[in-house]
Amino acid sequence: MNRILAVGALLLLMGAADISNLDRVMGALAERKHGHVSFTEKKFIAVLDKPVESSGELLYDAPDRLEKRTLKPKPESLVLEHGVITARRGHRTYVLNLSDYPQIVPLIDSIRATLAGDRASLEHLFKVDFEGDLETWKLRLTPSDATVAKSVKEIRIEGARDAIHSVEIQQADGDRSLLTIGTPVGPPEVAQ
Repeated sequence: MNRILAVGALLLLMGAADISNLDRVMGALAERKHGHVSFTEKKFIAVLDKPVESSGELLYDAPDRLEKRTLKPKPESLVLEHGVITARRGHRTYVLNLSDYPQIVPLIDSIRATLAGDRASLEHLFKVDFEGDLETWKLRLTPSDATVAKSVKEIRIEGARDAIHSVEIQQADGDRSLLTIGTPVGPPEVAQ
Protein backbone atom coordinates (compact mmCIF):
# COMPACT_ATOMS: atom_id res chain seq x y z
CA MET A 1 0.00 0.00 0.00
CA ASN A 2 2.82 2.42 0.86
CA ARG A 3 4.37 1.67 -2.52
CA ILE A 4 1.13 2.67 -4.31
CA LEU A 5 0.95 5.91 -2.30
CA ALA A 6 4.59 6.68 -3.10
CA VAL A 7 4.02 6.11 -6.85
CA GLY A 8 0.88 8.26 -6.70
CA ALA A 9 2.75 11.06 -4.93
CA LEU A 10 5.56 10.85 -7.48
CA LEU A 11 3.09 11.11 -10.36
CA LEU A 12 1.44 14.14 -8.74
CA LEU A 13 4.81 15.83 -8.27
CA MET A 14 5.79 15.09 -11.87
CA GLY A 15 2.50 16.58 -13.09
CA ALA A 16 3.00 19.71 -10.98
CA ALA A 17 6.49 20.16 -12.41
CA ASP A 18 5.22 19.90 -15.97
CA ILE A 19 4.32 23.55 -16.49
CA SER A 20 2.89 24.35 -19.90
CA ASN A 21 4.67 26.67 -22.31
CA LEU A 22 1.74 29.08 -22.00
CA ASP A 23 2.23 29.16 -18.23
CA ARG A 24 5.96 29.81 -18.71
CA VAL A 25 5.22 32.75 -21.01
CA MET A 26 2.55 34.12 -18.66
CA GLY A 27 5.00 33.80 -15.75
CA ALA A 28 7.74 35.67 -17.65
CA LEU A 29 5.30 38.43 -18.62
CA ALA A 30 4.03 38.72 -15.03
CA GLU A 31 7.58 39.31 -13.78
CA ARG A 32 8.03 42.38 -16.00
CA LYS A 33 6.77 45.41 -14.09
CA HIS A 34 7.70 48.19 -16.53
CA GLY A 35 8.20 48.68 -20.24
CA HIS A 36 8.98 51.68 -22.48
CA VAL A 37 9.25 50.85 -26.18
CA SER A 38 8.78 52.39 -29.60
CA PHE A 39 5.89 51.37 -31.84
CA THR A 40 4.56 51.68 -35.35
CA GLU A 41 0.93 51.06 -36.17
CA LYS A 42 -0.89 50.48 -39.42
CA LYS A 43 -4.67 50.57 -39.63
CA PHE A 44 -6.12 48.90 -42.71
CA ILE A 45 -9.57 50.37 -43.34
CA ALA A 46 -11.67 49.10 -46.24
CA VAL A 47 -12.74 52.55 -47.48
CA LEU A 48 -9.13 53.81 -47.70
CA ASP A 49 -6.64 53.06 -50.49
CA LYS A 50 -3.66 52.79 -48.16
CA PRO A 51 -3.18 52.10 -44.46
CA VAL A 52 -3.21 54.88 -41.89
CA GLU A 53 0.23 54.87 -40.23
CA SER A 54 1.39 56.24 -36.91
CA SER A 55 4.37 55.83 -34.60
CA GLY A 56 5.47 56.74 -31.12
CA GLU A 57 6.10 55.20 -27.72
CA LEU A 58 4.31 52.74 -25.45
CA LEU A 59 4.73 52.68 -21.69
CA TYR A 60 3.54 50.02 -19.26
CA ASP A 61 3.61 50.01 -15.48
CA ALA A 62 2.17 46.97 -13.72
CA PRO A 63 -0.48 46.17 -12.96
CA ASP A 64 -2.72 48.29 -15.17
CA ARG A 65 -1.17 51.52 -16.43
CA LEU A 66 -0.77 51.70 -20.20
CA GLU A 67 0.23 54.78 -22.16
CA LYS A 68 0.39 55.22 -25.91
CA ARG A 69 2.21 58.39 -26.99
CA THR A 70 1.73 58.95 -30.69
CA LEU A 71 4.42 61.23 -32.09
CA LYS A 72 3.67 60.96 -35.84
CA PRO A 73 1.71 62.02 -37.81
CA LYS A 74 0.26 64.20 -35.01
CA PRO A 75 1.13 64.18 -31.31
CA GLU A 76 -1.50 62.65 -29.05
CA SER A 77 -1.59 60.44 -26.00
CA LEU A 78 -3.87 57.81 -24.55
CA VAL A 79 -3.45 56.78 -20.93
CA LEU A 80 -5.31 53.89 -19.35
CA GLU A 81 -5.18 53.74 -15.60
CA HIS A 82 -7.60 52.24 -13.07
CA GLY A 83 -10.35 51.78 -15.64
CA VAL A 84 -10.17 55.33 -17.00
CA ILE A 85 -8.86 56.38 -20.41
CA THR A 86 -7.49 59.90 -20.74
CA ALA A 87 -6.96 61.06 -24.34
CA ARG A 88 -5.04 64.21 -25.19
CA ARG A 89 -4.97 65.65 -28.69
CA GLY A 90 -3.71 69.18 -29.14
CA HIS A 91 -5.22 71.34 -26.42
CA ARG A 92 -8.15 69.00 -25.87
CA THR A 93 -8.45 66.34 -23.21
CA TYR A 94 -11.12 63.65 -23.09
CA VAL A 95 -11.75 61.34 -20.15
CA LEU A 96 -13.68 58.09 -20.60
CA ASN A 97 -14.70 55.60 -17.95
CA LEU A 98 -14.32 52.09 -19.38
CA SER A 99 -17.44 51.04 -17.50
CA ASP A 100 -19.39 53.33 -19.87
CA TYR A 101 -17.95 51.57 -22.96
CA PRO A 102 -18.11 47.81 -22.28
CA GLN A 103 -17.58 47.01 -25.98
CA ILE A 104 -13.93 48.17 -25.86
CA VAL A 105 -13.04 46.53 -22.54
CA PRO A 106 -12.06 43.17 -24.11
CA LEU A 107 -9.70 44.89 -26.56
CA ILE A 108 -7.95 46.72 -23.76
CA ASP A 109 -8.02 43.74 -21.42
CA SER A 110 -6.45 41.51 -24.08
CA ILE A 111 -3.34 43.70 -23.98
CA ARG A 112 -3.44 44.46 -20.27
CA ALA A 113 -3.95 40.81 -19.24
CA THR A 114 -1.21 39.64 -21.61
CA LEU A 115 1.25 42.23 -20.28
CA ALA A 116 0.36 41.23 -16.71
CA GLY A 117 0.68 37.51 -17.49
CA ASP A 118 -2.91 37.06 -16.29
CA ARG A 119 -3.99 33.83 -17.98
CA ALA A 120 -7.24 33.58 -16.00
CA SER A 121 -8.44 36.99 -17.26
CA LEU A 122 -7.52 36.12 -20.85
CA GLU A 123 -9.38 32.81 -20.65
CA HIS A 124 -12.39 34.53 -19.10
CA LEU A 125 -12.76 36.88 -22.10
CA PHE A 126 -11.34 34.78 -24.95
CA LYS A 127 -10.76 31.35 -26.31
CA VAL A 128 -6.96 31.26 -26.08
CA ASP A 129 -4.89 29.35 -28.63
CA PHE A 130 -1.18 29.22 -27.88
CA GLU A 131 1.66 28.19 -30.18
CA GLY A 132 5.38 28.05 -29.49
CA ASP A 133 7.52 28.10 -26.39
CA LEU A 134 9.16 30.66 -24.13
CA GLU A 135 11.64 31.75 -26.84
CA THR A 136 9.04 32.54 -29.52
CA TRP A 137 5.29 32.43 -29.00
CA LYS A 138 1.94 33.36 -30.53
CA LEU A 139 -1.43 33.88 -28.90
CA ARG A 140 -4.66 33.87 -30.87
CA LEU A 141 -7.56 35.28 -28.88
CA THR A 142 -11.11 34.72 -30.10
CA PRO A 143 -13.85 36.55 -28.16
CA SER A 144 -16.01 34.30 -25.99
CA ASP A 145 -18.81 36.85 -25.77
CA ALA A 146 -21.11 36.99 -28.82
CA THR A 147 -21.56 40.76 -28.46
CA VAL A 148 -17.80 41.34 -28.60
CA ALA A 149 -17.50 38.91 -31.51
CA LYS A 150 -19.78 41.20 -33.53
CA SER A 151 -17.00 43.79 -33.60
CA VAL A 152 -13.78 41.79 -33.04
CA LYS A 153 -13.06 38.61 -34.97
CA GLU A 154 -9.72 37.83 -33.32
CA ILE A 155 -6.60 39.27 -31.75
CA ARG A 156 -3.15 37.87 -32.51
CA ILE A 157 -0.28 38.65 -30.18
CA GLU A 158 3.29 37.54 -30.89
CA GLY A 159 6.35 37.78 -28.72
CA ALA A 160 9.43 36.24 -27.22
CA ARG A 161 10.08 35.56 -23.56
CA ASP A 162 8.67 38.55 -21.61
CA ALA A 163 8.28 40.89 -24.59
CA ILE A 164 5.35 41.43 -26.93
CA HIS A 165 6.46 42.08 -30.53
CA SER A 166 3.14 42.64 -32.30
CA VAL A 167 -0.58 42.92 -31.76
CA GLU A 168 -2.94 42.44 -34.69
CA ILE A 169 -6.65 43.08 -34.26
CA GLN A 170 -8.95 41.70 -36.93
CA GLN A 171 -12.36 43.33 -36.78
CA ALA A 172 -15.52 41.53 -37.79
CA ASP A 173 -16.10 44.04 -40.62
CA GLY A 174 -12.75 43.16 -42.22
CA ASP A 175 -10.79 46.21 -41.04
CA ARG A 176 -7.65 45.45 -39.06
CA SER A 177 -4.79 47.09 -37.23
CA LEU A 178 -1.21 45.93 -36.76
CA LEU A 179 0.81 47.35 -33.88
CA THR A 180 4.50 46.49 -34.17
CA ILE A 181 6.50 46.99 -31.02
CA GLY A 182 10.07 48.12 -31.51
CA THR A 183 13.10 48.67 -29.39
CA PRO A 184 13.17 49.79 -25.77
CA VAL A 185 13.28 53.53 -25.27
CA GLY A 186 15.81 54.74 -22.72
CA PRO A 187 15.09 57.35 -20.09
CA PRO A 188 15.04 60.90 -21.45
CA GLU A 189 18.38 62.67 -21.35
CA VAL A 190 18.67 65.48 -18.86
CA ALA A 191 19.87 68.79 -20.34
CA GLN A 192 22.90 70.20 -18.61
